[in-house]
Amino acid sequence: MRTKTLLLAAALTAAGIASIQAQSNVYSINVVGYANVTIPANAFGLIANPLNNTNNTIGNLIANPSPGTKFYKYNGGYTVYTFDADDLVWTPDANATLAPGEGGFVRNFGGTPMTLTFVGEVLQGNLTNNVPNGYSIRSSKVPQTGGVTSLLNYQPAPGDKVYKYAGGYTVHTFDADDLVWTPSEPVINVGESFFSLRFSGGTDWVRTFSVQ
Repeated sequence: MRTKTLLLAAALTAAGIASIQAQSNVYSINVVGYANVTIPANAFGLIANPLNNTNNTIGNLIANPSPGTKFYKYNGGYTVYTFDADDLVWTPDANATLAPGEGGFVRNFGGTPMTLTFVGEVLQGNLTNNVPNGYSIRSSKVPQTGGVTSLLNYQPAPGDKVYKYAGGYTVHTFDADDLVWTPSEPVINVGESFFSLRFSGGTDWVRTFSVQ
């Protein structure tokens, strides 16, 4: 079967810490591509994997980072994974997942920016990402840059917060009186994840998406 290799030039805009590119030749419903996500020198990056791979583990997706690189996955507390400088494998476990919709911190100890390249398929159809009560790290399952609610369809409850990270946190609150994001609606980039803080219970982040 012929596939559709599309680096999403017009439909999926990339900006900020990530870029996604593709070539044409459109034949079938499968859309594959790659996304480059850059972590600044000697810094943390709150990253996401925007494309579905057949193996969404850090051992496969981040196979050859600089020795000593760390990945922090949050689930009520952090689990820390280190790319061992001697054995060049992730410890304690290379099977930690970084699937579309998830996210985590990568710590780059190097003096130059680190670029991670994600390769995979654009998820399409009816997509659901559970967002629990309290803090969690989440990302869009669709590789688009845009407003978290107006484009990406994340539906907050009054008082909920989104924390974007770029060397420090920027906090966006869904105002309980005016029901708008303050000081502004957060814009989420391709390959970027964010902290969600929900106060009134978990929810499903639902998105229906297709590439024409």
